[in-house]
Amino acid sequence: MGELKPQGAVSKMLNAAWVRPFLFLVFIIVAWDLAIRLFKIPAYQIPAPCDVLAVLRTEWPELLRQSWPTTYATVCGFLLSALFGIPVAMLIAGSKTVESYVYPLLVFSQSVPKIAIAPLFVVWFGFGIIPKVISAFLLGFFPVVVSAVQGFKSVDPDMVDLARAMQGSRFRVFLAVNLPHALPAIFSGLKVSVTLAVVGAVVGEFVGSNSGIGYVMQRSIGTFDLPTMFAALVILALLGVILFWIVDRIEKLVIPWHVSQREDVIFAS
Repeated sequence: MGELKPQGAVSKMLNAAWVRPFLFLVFIIVAWDLAIRLFKIPAYQIPAPCDVLAVLRTEWPELLRQSWPTTYATVCGFLLSALFGIPVAMLIAGSKTVESYVYPLLVFSQSVPKIAIAPLFVVWFGFGIIPKVISAFLLGFFPVVVSAVQGFKSVDPDMVDLARAMQGSRFRVFLAVNLPHALPAIFSGLKVSVTLAVVGAVVGEFVGSNSGIGYVMQRSIGTFDLPTMFAALVILALLGVILFWIVDRIEKLVIPWHVSQREDVIFAS
Protein backbone atom coordinates (compact mmCIF):
# COMPACT_ATOMS: atom_id res chain seq x y z
CA MET A 1 0.00 0.00 0.00
CA GLY A 2 1.33 3.42 -0.96
CA GLU A 3 2.43 5.95 1.59
CA LEU A 4 1.32 9.57 1.61
CA LYS A 5 3.92 11.73 -0.11
CA PRO A 6 5.45 14.20 2.36
CA GLN A 7 5.03 17.87 1.54
CA GLY A 8 6.89 20.84 2.92
CA ALA A 9 5.29 24.05 4.12
CA VAL A 10 6.12 25.88 0.87
CA SER A 11 4.72 23.06 -1.25
CA LYS A 12 1.51 22.99 0.79
CA MET A 13 1.12 26.73 0.45
CA LEU A 14 1.64 26.59 -3.32
CA ASN A 15 -0.93 23.80 -3.60
CA ALA A 16 -3.55 25.82 -1.73
CA ALA A 17 -6.67 26.51 -3.76
CA TRP A 18 -6.35 30.30 -3.59
CA VAL A 19 -2.58 30.67 -4.12
CA ARG A 20 -2.28 29.67 -7.77
CA PRO A 21 -5.07 31.96 -9.02
CA PHE A 22 -3.55 34.78 -6.96
CA LEU A 23 -0.11 34.20 -8.48
CA PHE A 24 -1.59 34.12 -11.96
CA LEU A 25 -3.45 37.37 -11.23
CA VAL A 26 -0.18 38.99 -10.16
CA PHE A 27 1.41 37.77 -13.39
CA ILE A 28 -1.42 39.33 -15.45
CA ILE A 29 -1.09 42.67 -13.64
CA VAL A 30 2.69 42.73 -14.16
CA ALA A 31 2.30 41.82 -17.85
CA TRP A 32 -0.37 44.51 -18.18
CA ASP A 33 1.93 47.16 -16.70
CA LEU A 34 4.90 46.06 -18.80
CA ALA A 35 2.83 46.12 -22.00
CA ILE A 36 1.74 49.70 -21.31
CA ARG A 37 5.33 50.78 -20.66
CA LEU A 38 6.87 48.92 -23.59
CA PHE A 39 4.31 49.87 -26.22
CA LYS A 40 3.67 53.33 -24.72
CA ILE A 41 -0.09 52.86 -24.71
CA PRO A 42 -1.79 56.17 -23.81
CA ALA A 43 -3.90 56.37 -20.64
CA TYR A 44 -7.06 57.28 -22.59
CA GLN A 45 -6.94 53.83 -24.23
CA ILE A 46 -5.84 51.52 -21.40
CA PRO A 47 -5.13 52.80 -17.89
CA ALA A 48 -2.14 51.60 -15.90
CA PRO A 49 -2.78 49.11 -13.06
CA CYS A 50 -1.56 51.67 -10.51
CA ASP A 51 -4.26 54.13 -11.69
CA VAL A 52 -6.96 51.47 -11.31
CA LEU A 53 -5.68 50.55 -7.85
CA ALA A 54 -5.68 54.24 -6.89
CA VAL A 55 -9.35 54.52 -7.90
CA LEU A 56 -10.20 51.37 -5.95
CA ARG A 57 -8.49 52.82 -2.88
CA THR A 58 -10.00 56.30 -3.03
CA GLU A 59 -13.45 55.45 -4.42
CA TRP A 60 -13.97 52.19 -2.55
CA PRO A 61 -16.89 53.41 -0.37
CA GLU A 62 -18.76 54.70 -3.42
CA LEU A 63 -18.05 51.57 -5.47
CA LEU A 64 -19.17 49.39 -2.56
CA ARG A 65 -22.39 51.40 -2.23
CA GLN A 66 -23.07 51.08 -5.96
CA SER A 67 -22.39 47.34 -5.88
CA TRP A 68 -25.35 46.62 -3.57
CA PRO A 69 -28.09 47.22 -6.20
CA THR A 70 -26.18 45.05 -8.68
CA THR A 71 -25.69 42.31 -6.09
CA TYR A 72 -29.36 42.40 -5.10
CA ALA A 73 -30.57 42.17 -8.71
CA THR A 74 -28.07 39.38 -9.42
CA VAL A 75 -29.05 37.27 -6.43
CA CYS A 76 -32.79 37.73 -7.04
CA GLY A 77 -32.46 36.86 -10.72
CA PHE A 78 -30.32 33.83 -9.93
CA LEU A 79 -32.74 32.52 -7.29
CA LEU A 80 -35.62 32.91 -9.74
CA SER A 81 -33.60 31.00 -12.34
CA ALA A 82 -33.16 28.11 -9.93
CA LEU A 83 -36.74 28.30 -8.67
CA PHE A 84 -38.27 28.09 -12.14
CA GLY A 85 -35.50 26.37 -14.07
CA ILE A 86 -35.33 23.13 -12.09
CA PRO A 87 -39.11 22.40 -12.18
CA VAL A 88 -39.21 23.20 -15.91
CA ALA A 89 -36.30 20.79 -16.43
CA MET A 90 -38.18 18.11 -14.49
CA LEU A 91 -41.19 18.53 -16.78
CA ILE A 92 -39.05 18.45 -19.92
CA ALA A 93 -37.10 15.38 -18.80
CA GLY A 94 -40.23 13.56 -17.63
CA SER A 95 -42.45 14.14 -20.66
CA LYS A 96 -41.62 13.83 -24.35
CA THR A 97 -44.70 15.92 -25.14
CA VAL A 98 -43.58 18.81 -22.94
CA GLU A 99 -40.07 18.54 -24.36
CA SER A 100 -41.32 18.74 -27.94
CA TYR A 101 -43.32 21.89 -27.20
CA VAL A 102 -41.13 23.77 -24.71
CA TYR A 103 -37.49 22.86 -25.37
CA PRO A 104 -37.27 24.25 -28.94
CA LEU A 105 -38.79 27.52 -27.75
CA LEU A 106 -36.21 27.77 -24.98
CA VAL A 107 -33.40 27.27 -27.48
CA PHE A 108 -34.99 29.81 -29.83
CA SER A 109 -35.24 32.38 -27.01
CA GLN A 110 -31.47 32.25 -26.50
CA SER A 111 -30.89 33.62 -30.01
CA VAL A 112 -32.62 36.88 -29.03
CA PRO A 113 -30.03 39.35 -27.65
CA LYS A 114 -31.05 40.36 -24.14
CA ILE A 115 -29.65 43.85 -24.66
CA ALA A 116 -32.20 44.26 -27.48
CA ILE A 117 -35.24 43.45 -25.34
CA ALA A 118 -34.01 45.00 -22.08
CA PRO A 119 -35.44 48.45 -23.04
CA LEU A 120 -38.90 46.85 -23.15
CA PHE A 121 -38.57 45.93 -19.48
CA VAL A 122 -37.88 49.57 -18.66
CA VAL A 123 -40.99 50.59 -20.61
CA TRP A 124 -43.13 47.97 -18.88
CA PHE A 125 -41.72 48.09 -15.33
CA GLY A 126 -40.01 51.48 -15.03
CA PHE A 127 -36.50 52.30 -13.82
CA GLY A 128 -36.65 50.31 -10.58
CA ILE A 129 -35.05 47.02 -9.64
CA ILE A 130 -37.51 44.80 -11.54
CA PRO A 131 -35.98 45.22 -15.06
CA LYS A 132 -32.54 44.32 -13.68
CA VAL A 133 -33.90 41.23 -11.92
CA ILE A 134 -35.68 40.10 -15.09
CA SER A 135 -32.52 40.57 -17.16
CA ALA A 136 -30.49 38.55 -14.64
CA PHE A 137 -33.21 35.87 -14.60
CA LEU A 138 -33.32 35.54 -18.38
CA LEU A 139 -29.56 35.07 -18.69
CA GLY A 140 -29.38 32.60 -15.81
CA PHE A 141 -32.48 30.55 -16.63
CA PHE A 142 -31.31 28.64 -19.71
CA PRO A 143 -28.09 27.10 -18.24
CA VAL A 144 -30.06 25.78 -15.27
CA VAL A 145 -32.67 24.16 -17.50
CA VAL A 146 -30.18 22.58 -19.92
CA SER A 147 -27.95 21.16 -17.19
CA ALA A 148 -30.86 19.91 -15.09
CA VAL A 149 -32.50 18.22 -18.10
CA GLN A 150 -29.22 16.47 -18.86
CA GLY A 151 -28.94 15.39 -15.24
CA PHE A 152 -32.48 13.99 -14.99
CA LYS A 153 -32.17 12.21 -18.34
CA SER A 154 -28.90 10.54 -17.37
CA VAL A 155 -30.48 8.58 -14.50
CA ASP A 156 -30.07 4.85 -15.00
CA PRO A 157 -33.53 3.39 -15.82
CA ASP A 158 -32.59 0.12 -14.11
CA MET A 159 -32.07 1.95 -10.83
CA VAL A 160 -35.49 3.57 -11.14
CA ASP A 161 -37.14 0.23 -11.95
CA LEU A 162 -35.41 -1.41 -8.99
CA ALA A 163 -36.61 1.32 -6.63
CA ARG A 164 -40.17 0.99 -7.93
CA ALA A 165 -40.02 -2.80 -7.60
CA MET A 166 -39.28 -2.27 -3.91
CA GLN A 167 -42.71 -0.64 -3.56
CA GLY A 168 -41.37 2.89 -3.71
CA SER A 169 -43.80 5.67 -4.60
CA ARG A 170 -43.00 8.07 -7.44
CA PHE A 171 -42.10 10.83 -5.02
CA ARG A 172 -39.86 8.62 -2.89
CA VAL A 173 -38.13 7.20 -5.97
CA PHE A 174 -37.57 10.73 -7.22
CA LEU A 175 -36.00 11.80 -3.90
CA ALA A 176 -33.93 8.64 -3.52
CA VAL A 177 -32.75 8.08 -7.12
CA ASN A 178 -33.55 10.80 -9.66
CA LEU A 179 -32.72 13.91 -7.69
CA PRO A 180 -29.39 12.76 -6.15
CA HIS A 181 -28.22 11.52 -9.54
CA ALA A 182 -29.13 14.83 -11.21
CA LEU A 183 -27.70 17.13 -8.51
CA PRO A 184 -24.12 17.29 -9.90
CA ALA A 185 -25.44 18.43 -13.29
CA ILE A 186 -27.85 20.86 -11.62
CA PHE A 187 -25.05 22.48 -9.65
CA SER A 188 -22.97 22.77 -12.81
CA GLY A 189 -25.80 24.74 -14.35
CA LEU A 190 -26.20 26.86 -11.23
CA LYS A 191 -22.51 27.81 -11.32
CA VAL A 192 -22.85 29.02 -14.91
CA SER A 193 -26.15 30.69 -14.10
CA VAL A 194 -24.84 32.76 -11.18
CA THR A 195 -22.05 34.28 -13.30
CA LEU A 196 -24.40 35.03 -16.18
CA ALA A 197 -26.84 36.62 -13.73
CA VAL A 198 -24.18 39.24 -12.96
CA VAL A 199 -24.00 40.04 -16.68
CA GLY A 200 -27.79 40.23 -16.88
CA ALA A 201 -28.00 42.67 -13.96
CA VAL A 202 -25.40 44.93 -15.57
CA VAL A 203 -27.26 44.80 -18.90
CA GLY A 204 -30.37 45.99 -17.11
CA GLU A 205 -28.40 48.82 -15.50
CA PHE A 206 -26.95 49.85 -18.86
CA VAL A 207 -30.42 50.31 -20.32
CA GLY A 208 -31.96 52.38 -17.58
CA SER A 209 -30.66 52.98 -14.08
CA ASN A 210 -29.27 55.67 -11.82
CA SER A 211 -27.43 53.27 -9.52
CA GLY A 212 -25.38 50.10 -9.67
CA ILE A 213 -22.02 49.10 -11.13
CA GLY A 214 -23.47 49.17 -14.65
CA TYR A 215 -24.47 52.79 -14.11
CA VAL A 216 -20.95 53.59 -12.88
CA MET A 217 -19.46 52.00 -16.00
CA GLN A 218 -21.83 53.83 -18.32
CA ARG A 219 -21.08 57.16 -16.62
CA SER A 220 -17.34 56.47 -16.78
CA ILE A 221 -17.46 55.67 -20.49
CA GLY A 222 -19.31 58.93 -21.15
CA THR A 223 -16.59 60.94 -19.40
CA PHE A 224 -13.65 58.79 -20.65
CA ASP A 225 -12.79 57.97 -17.05
CA LEU A 226 -11.18 54.63 -17.87
CA PRO A 227 -9.59 53.97 -14.47
CA THR A 228 -13.01 54.14 -12.83
CA MET A 229 -14.47 51.90 -15.52
CA PHE A 230 -11.73 49.31 -15.00
CA ALA A 231 -12.24 49.54 -11.24
CA ALA A 232 -15.95 48.82 -11.79
CA LEU A 233 -14.96 45.79 -13.88
CA VAL A 234 -12.81 44.57 -10.99
CA ILE A 235 -15.80 44.89 -8.65
CA LEU A 236 -17.96 42.89 -11.07
CA ALA A 237 -15.29 40.20 -11.35
CA LEU A 238 -15.07 39.96 -7.55
CA LEU A 239 -18.85 39.74 -7.31
CA GLY A 240 -18.96 36.89 -9.81
CA VAL A 241 -16.14 35.02 -8.06
CA ILE A 242 -17.76 35.37 -4.62
CA LEU A 243 -21.18 34.19 -5.84
CA PHE A 244 -19.58 31.28 -7.72
CA TRP A 245 -17.66 30.32 -4.56
CA ILE A 246 -20.86 30.39 -2.50
CA VAL A 247 -22.61 28.04 -4.93
CA ASP A 248 -19.54 25.79 -4.93
CA ARG A 249 -19.55 25.66 -1.10
CA ILE A 250 -23.24 24.76 -1.12
CA GLU A 251 -22.52 22.00 -3.62
CA LYS A 252 -19.86 20.52 -1.35
CA LEU A 253 -22.32 20.51 1.54
CA VAL A 254 -25.19 19.01 -0.45
CA ILE A 255 -23.35 16.32 -2.43
CA PRO A 256 -20.16 15.50 -0.49
CA TRP A 257 -20.45 11.91 -1.71
CA HIS A 258 -19.94 12.77 -5.40
CA VAL A 259 -16.61 11.96 -7.01
CA SER A 260 -16.05 15.60 -8.01
CA GLN A 261 -15.95 16.59 -4.32
CA ARG A 262 -13.25 14.13 -3.26
CA GLU A 263 -9.88 15.51 -2.25
CA ASP A 264 -6.92 14.46 -4.37
CA VAL A 265 -4.35 12.38 -2.48
CA ILE A 266 -0.84 11.94 -3.87
CA PHE A 267 0.64 8.51 -3.28
CA ALA A 268 4.20 7.46 -3.80
CA SER A 269 4.75 4.49 -6.01
